[in-house]
Amino acid sequence: MKSAKRIINKVAVLGSGVMGSQIALHFAGCGYKVLLLDIAAKPSPEETLQGIEYKSPEQRNRIVNSALASALKLSPNPVYHTSFVQRITTGNFTDNLPEIKDADWVLEVVTENLEIKRGLFAQVDSLRRPGSIISSNTSGIPIHLMAEGRSEDFNRNFCGTHFFNPPRYLKLLEIIPGPATDHELIAFLLHFGDRQLGKVTVEAKDTPGFIANRIGVFSIMETLQLMQELNLSIDDVDKLTGPVIGHPKSATFRTSDVVGLDTLAKVTDNFLQSLDSDERKDVFKRPEYLQKMLDAGRTGEKKGQGFYRKVNGPDGSRQILSLNLQTLEYGPGKAQKFATLEQTKTIERLADRFKVLLAGKDSAGEFYRKMFAGLFSYASQRIPEIADSVYKIDGAISAGFGWDIGIFETWDAIGLEQGIRLAESENRKPAEWVYEMQAAGAKSFYKTDGGKKFLYDINSKTYLPLPGQDGIVILDNYRSQFKVWGNSGASLFDIGDGILNLEFHSKMNTMGGEVIAGINKAIEIAEKQYSGLVIGNEGVNFSAGANLALVLMFAAEQEFDELDLMIRQFQQTMMRVRYSSVPVVVAPHGLSLGGGCEITLHADAVQAGAETYIGLVETGVGLIPSGGGTKETAARLSDAWHPGDAEYNLLQTAFMNIAMAKVSTSAYEAFDMNILRRGDGVTVGSNRLISDAKQKAIELAASGYSHPVLRNNIRVPGRAGLALLKVGIYGMRNGNYISDHDMLIANKLAYILCGGDLSRPQEVSEQYLLDLERDAFLSLCGERKTLERIQHTLNTGKPLRN
Repeated sequence: MKSAKRIINKVAVLGSGVMGSQIALHFAGCGYKVLLLDIAAKPSPEETLQGIEYKSPEQRNRIVNSALASALKLSPNPVYHTSFVQRITTGNFTDNLPEIKDADWVLEVVTENLEIKRGLFAQVDSLRRPGSIISSNTSGIPIHLMAEGRSEDFNRNFCGTHFFNPPRYLKLLEIIPGPATDHELIAFLLHFGDRQLGKVTVEAKDTPGFIANRIGVFSIMETLQLMQELNLSIDDVDKLTGPVIGHPKSATFRTSDVVGLDTLAKVTDNFLQSLDSDERKDVFKRPEYLQKMLDAGRTGEKKGQGFYRKVNGPDGSRQILSLNLQTLEYGPGKAQKFATLEQTKTIERLADRFKVLLAGKDSAGEFYRKMFAGLFSYASQRIPEIADSVYKIDGAISAGFGWDIGIFETWDAIGLEQGIRLAESENRKPAEWVYEMQAAGAKSFYKTDGGKKFLYDINSKTYLPLPGQDGIVILDNYRSQFKVWGNSGASLFDIGDGILNLEFHSKMNTMGGEVIAGINKAIEIAEKQYSGLVIGNEGVNFSAGANLALVLMFAAEQEFDELDLMIRQFQQTMMRVRYSSVPVVVAPHGLSLGGGCEITLHADAVQAGAETYIGLVETGVGLIPSGGGTKETAARLSDAWHPGDAEYNLLQTAFMNIAMAKVSTSAYEAFDMNILRRGDGVTVGSNRLISDAKQKAIELAASGYSHPVLRNNIRVPGRAGLALLKVGIYGMRNGNYISDHDMLIANKLAYILCGGDLSRPQEVSEQYLLDLERDAFLSLCGERKTLERIQHTLNTGKPLRN
C-alpha cells in the first residue's frame, strides 16, 4: 500500500538551549510554524520562602524565552530576518507538551543524557499524533537506545536528525535511521532537508559520531600527532590546513578553540570507549599537552584561551597569541615560510594544487603526504561501516566541517593509482574495495557525463548516477561537454531548455574587462540562439565588485580617459543586461557587492541564495556606485513615489544605505533595502540556486518576454531633496561622525540621487543619471584620499577612514 503523503506545516522543538533555539529559528526562517518548549521555570528559594508561585505563562516560560532572546543576540544572526521570529510560539514541558499533537515533526534537542531523552520520549509517545515524525538531534548517543520501549508507530517514525552548529550556516544534516525506521521517512527527510531547509542531507549509520564527526575529529587528532612528529608549530599547521587545501580559515586549531577543547575531549573519549574494531583507534588518544590544557581550564574561545589567546597590546590594539606546545606559554605567533606553498600561489583551481602540495620537498610536503595518506586510508576503511558510499562521506565532511571538496574528490584530483601509492608509501593501506575498484578498470571515484555526475558503486562495480541530482544544475558537471564560450574571466554553458549560464571565475569573481566582455558575449549569443540567460556561479561569492586594482592603476597614473572609457563600458553593459531581447536572470549569493549588486539591480528577475550579502559599498573605498547602481536606486525611488507620499523618508533611507555602504545579512533583508523586489525569488539550498534561476528564465521566456523600454520618466526631487540630504550630511560632519572626505563623497551621492541642482522635482532619463554617476566617479578618482582608501582595501581587505 502506498504511504500517505507527508506535509510539514508545524514543528515542535523540545529543548531551547544553544542548538534548540537556533534550530527553531532556522525552521522559522524557512517558513514553518514552530512550537519551542523547555522546562518550566520555578521560583527561586528566596521567592518560595516569600510564598511566590509561578503561575503566569510569562513566569513559567522564562527559561525558553530567555534562551530564544539570547539566540537572537548571537553574531552572525541565526535567523534570516527578525520578522520570522513571529512564527515561533514558546511554552514549557509541564503546561504545553500536549500541544505537540498539532506538530508534524517533533524534534528533541535536550541535554545529551540518555535517561532524560528516554523519559521525554515516553511522554512524547503518548501525546503525539500517530504518523508524525519524531527525531533526536543527538551527536553521540546511539539512536537505537533512545527508541527502546516505545510504540511501533513511534519507532517507525523515529530517527536521528543531526544538525551542525550554527544550523543556519553549517549546511550538513545527517539523517540516522533506527532499527525500525520506515525507509519512506528517510527518503522524505533527505529530500525535505535539501529542498526546504537548504541542507546537504546525508544518510548515516547508527555508529559513534555518525559520519562527519568520525572523519573530521580523526583528521584533527591525527594532525595533532603529525605536528609533533614533524616539529611544526600551531601557526605552521593552521597555515597548512586552511584555505590552501580548501579548508576554512579557522583551519585546525582555531576550529578546535571555537568548538571547545572540552567538547573535543568528550567526543574522543566516546570514540575510545565505543570503537572496538577501528584500526586507528589510538589516534583518538589525547596528547599529553592537550590534557594539561584541559586541566588548566584552557578549553578554547569560551574561556578566552585555548590554542590561541586574545590580549590587548601595548598600544591598545587586539593581538592574538599562540601556544607553544613545549612550554605551554603564549607568545606572538608566526608561521614559517614553506616553499611548497609558494609554488601554489598562482594555482587558482583547488583540485590542481594537490599534486604540487604532495610533491613538496620541505616539511610542508612531508606533512601533506602523511596527512592525506592517513585520510585516504581511514575514509576508505569506514565503508561500509559508517556509510555505504563515498559521496556520503564527501558530502558530510564538506558540509559539516566546511571543506571545499571531500576526501575522495581530493583523491580523484591526484589520481586513483597515485592515491593508492601515496597511502602505501606511508604504511596506510586503503580498504580492499579500493583495490577491487582499481582491478575493475576504474580510474576515479567520480566522473561526469551528459551534465550529470556518476560515482563508482562498490556493490555493482559500475558507475551509477549520483542520487538526488535530478533537476539540479551543477556547473562542474557541464564543463567538459556543454561549454559554449569562455575567456580567462568567464565561461558560458548551455544548461538545457534553451537557457545559457554565464559563470564568473576571476579572483573573488571581480568584474574586470574579461568579465564585462563575457557578459556582452553571453547576451549576444543568447539573443541569436537561445531563450534566456542566467548569470550565476558556484564560487564562495557571487562577485566582490569591480576590479579595484585596475581602477587604482588608471587613477594613480591619471589615465582619466581610460577610466572614463572603462566606466562607460561598465554602464553600457549593465544597460544591456536590462534591455537585452532575452530575459536575464541573475543569481547572487554570498558576497554580492558593488558591481555584483549593480548587475543584480539590472536583471529582469533575481533568484538569490538565502545567504546573500548584497549592497552598494563603493563609498567604503572613496567612490560612488558607477555601474548604474545610483541611477537604479533613483529609478526605484521614483517608482515607489505616489502624490502625497512622504517621499523624503524613502530618499533618506536609500541615501543612507549607499552612503554607509550597508550590506544585507541575508537575501530577505535585501527586500527591505529595495535591492530585491516583489517577484524575485530566494533559494535556501545553494546547490539548487542555478536550477531555480534557470526555471525563472524559462518561465519569463515562455510568458512572451519583451524587454523594458528605455526610461525618460525617472522623477527626481532636485534642489528640495538635495537641501534635506545636505543638512543631514553637515550635521554628521559637525558631530564628527564622518570625515571631510566622507562629506565630499556623500554630497556627490546626494547630488546624483536628487538629479542634480534642479529648481523643482522633474522627470529625467536614465542616461542623464548615468552621466552624473560617471562624472562623480571620475572626480573622486582624482582625490588622493580615495586612492589611499583603495590601496588600503587592496592591501588589508578592510576599509580605511581618512
